Amino acid sequence: MEKRNERMPFTRKNYIVMLIGVCVIILGFVLMSGGGEHTATYFDESIFSFRRITLAPIVVIAGFVVEIYAIMKRFDEDKE
Repeated sequence: MEKRNERMPFTRKNYIVMLIGVCVIILGFVLMSGGGEHTATYFDESIFSFRRITLAPIVVIAGFVVEIYAIMKRFDEDKE
């Protein structure tokens, strides 16, 4: 009979890294927000700023990379 490993799939460190990843994703979406005008007669050029077009998507993708790392990485409980 083979021995089953009764470890939980995620450790406390995994959850902490996942929480950091979620915070980075939220930060990216906050950076993406704003810049719109409520009237149809005025066009606001700020929607094409570096922060909204370049920086925010990079931050969101970095957050997803952190999430993937947190899910795939197996932290040893003995080293905590």
